[in-house]
Amino acid sequence: MTNILNVHHLEKIYASGSRKLKVLDNINFSIQKGDTFAIVGPSGSGKTTLLGLCAGLDDSDSGSIDLCGTKLNELSEDQRALLRNKEVGFIFQDFQLLQTLTALENVSVPMELQGIKNPAKTAKELLNKVGLHDRYDHYPSQLSGGEQQRVALARAFSNKPSILFADEPTGNLDAETSKKVVQLLFDLNKEAGTTLVIVTHDLELANMNKKILRLHGGKIVKELSVL
Repeated sequence: MTNILNVHHLEKIYASGSRKLKVLDNINFSIQKGDTFAIVGPSGSGKTTLLGLCAGLDDSDSGSIDLCGTKLNELSEDQRALLRNKEVGFIFQDFQLLQTLTALENVSVPMELQGIKNPAKTAKELLNKVGLHDRYDHYPSQLSGGEQQRVALARAFSNKPSILFADEPTGNLDAETSKKVVQLLFDLNKEAGTTLVIVTHDLELANMNKKILRLHGGKIVKELSVL
């Protein structure tokens, strides 16, 4: 199968006063199209930094990333944004919904901005799939955490992404709600044939993926196949 993501000799360094902190050190891995892939490790191991680099949200200090057949380090910031809009979906721990928009608008407005046809119709279909057919007109403040994350799930799949990056998608949810959200995530992912990359502290969630990458101190300490 074709690789959708290739990471070669990736390094990221942050300046802290006069000191330099190497957050990622010589990271190498690849992900095939359609894979489900978990990145795990203790706090401060570089998981979220790695996810942001792979998604083109930040620049590495050295190394290269191939995303969907395109070398990210050869693109301008605007070109990376266009690539993300076309190919990438995101789910965040804190949902990142716009508080002044309804659930329906949170899903449909990004599609409108991307010029996708019939955004409201598609948004309703996605919200129906995540069990929110009776919450179209509710604002985030009127929704529970689990409902907000389901809106975020619907939004993440709205542009039919080739690859979806999820950063601690169950981090703000209780155990029962987490199970429901995770099941929806994997069901939607399977239906859409999307590649899924999850950063998580939850080993049960990590073990649901085809492959697991373990980081410690900014280095890969283990890569293993689960299924």
